Amino acid sequence: MPSEDIYEPTVSVIVPAINAETTIKALLDSLTEIDYDKRKIEIIVVDGGSKDRTRDIVRQYPVNLVLEEKRGLNLARNTGVKKSGGTIVLFTDSDCVVPKDWIRITVKNFEDPEVGCVGGSALRYEDTFLSRYADESFVPVLRRFNRREVLDNVELFWRYPAGCNMALRRSAIEKVNWFDEGVHYGFDEDELVERVCNAGYKLVLDPDSVIKHQHRTTLKHLLKQTFNYGRGGALLLRKKKAKDRISRWILTNLMLFTGWTVMTASLSFLSVNANSLFLLPLSLITVVPFSLLILSYVYKASEGKAHFTAIAYPFIDVIRLWAFCLGGVYGSLEPLKRKT
Repeated sequence: MPSEDIYEPTVSVIVPAINAETTIKALLDSLTEIDYDKRKIEIIVVDGGSKDRTRDIVRQYPVNLVLEEKRGLNLARNTGVKKSGGTIVLFTDSDCVVPKDWIRITVKNFEDPEVGCVGGSALRYEDTFLSRYADESFVPVLRRFNRREVLDNVELFWRYPAGCNMALRRSAIEKVNWFDEGVHYGFDEDELVERVCNAGYKLVLDPDSVIKHQHRTTLKHLLKQTFNYGRGGALLLRKKKAKDRISRWILTNLMLFTGWTVMTASLSFLSVNANSLFLLPLSLITVVPFSLLILSYVYKASEGKAHFTAIAYPFIDVIRLWAFCLGGVYGSLEPLKRKT
């Protein structure tokens, strides 16, 4: 048993779930084996209207099942927090598996009363080509951290924690008025984290806090996920109007993508119909960046990784970028579509 001087606050683990019958059992098995005082833990699964056996499976475990018929990840998170009582609230997803020391490692960061949020890494659960890519890409599908950082605010996009491995002080959530239930598809937790930091709390990125996530198993599903991230980014941009860091990052990304697309299309047209001299600037903005990306992966492959990744990964990177930006464009046009 841990000694009395060890920091061990009450904790609530919130798990939003919908139609998760194929994955949630593994998560609940791992949560019931957590190495933490069981009297100080509560696990709350918020089911958002599952049509499969998710609820039946959850009822087989010593956890609290909350039924929420309305859809929305942030709505489910808010529902779970309001039904909970822990001083520290941890969030994970129904397609994850957590190690025994996950809560203890994550929670110890809150010994500092100035810390309001802690984020950890999300690594692959299964060893497949796409799951390895998700972890090893220069822009991982889910965020991972290699060194511990204590931040007053998030300056770079990739420093935001992943929602499937994130913990918040309850008082911080209440102080900033909960998750924004109008944010969907992506960046839902990022928006809250930024408000928590703006309220004067610190953010800790802890590389020792690691969970396993079941990444997308097909390229189609990976691109759909990425497209929705872009769509969610456009929604957040419309709500925030570039008044915070995350929405400004999204705006910059979409502007660069639009400018690059227009320039590439123009140079391609001129190269074919006017003068081959335009092939040089066209190659500078297309072939050269892609070649540098391949060389970067070749360098990584020389450190022991399969050389096949040096060719395959750059192509997936580019396709993901297009999917994200197209999702952003689609999301930007949705209000016009609804009016029409």
